[in-house]
Amino acid sequence: MHRVLTLIALLALLVAVTSNQKAAAKYPPVLRFGSQGPEIANLQYRLNTLGYLHVSPTAKFRKLTRKAVQDFQKEHGLRSSGIADLATWRALKKRSLSKKELSLLAHIIYGEARGETYKGQVAVGAVVMNRLHSPLFPKTLRGVVLEPNAFTAVQDGQFRMNPDPTAFKAAKAAVKGSDPTGNALFYYNPVICKSAWFESRETTKRIGNHLFKI
Repeated sequence: MHRVLTLIALLALLVAVTSNQKAAAKYPPVLRFGSQGPEIANLQYRLNTLGYLHVSPTAKFRKLTRKAVQDFQKEHGLRSSGIADLATWRALKKRSLSKKELSLLAHIIYGEARGETYKGQVAVGAVVMNRLHSPLFPKTLRGVVLEPNAFTAVQDGQFRMNPDPTAFKAAKAAVKGSDPTGNALFYYNPVICKSAWFESRETTKRIGNHLFKI
């Protein structure tokens, strides 16, 4: 019996160590006041995009960054320590994008909706973010954008065009939670796309040339 209990304890320890290693690989290290390095810039960029930090990334964790982390933690039910720990990174990554991911979002907005109004561009960005938060779609922004047959702009190459400032502005608005679509997961232009599948889904809004669906 003693050997069995010892074996169970060792297996539990192994599972815990493996889980911690996976978490460490997925999330940056714990960051606090005084920390320096490239991950500080990533933290600051995400906080800046969400509106908690109003200065450009500096790669140094100082008072303004600590205050921004505390404000984020307070609004999302976390312990307001001002330390970017694992729980904070998990919440932050769920609600924000890195600089590279935001550029990816701006590319798909520009490729899909550069002829639409600003509201129409935010709407396309909101659909992408809604998919990112939905269990029905890939878990990463890159996975959502590059999912086969998901976006015409990826298929025909318009996705590779350089987005303008309006597309980046729309991307930031969508990340911060602006959603004029009513939680839509799909959209299409009924003039150029005839689809019984799209037509069968519930329409939430019409914005410009696009019908938005759930």
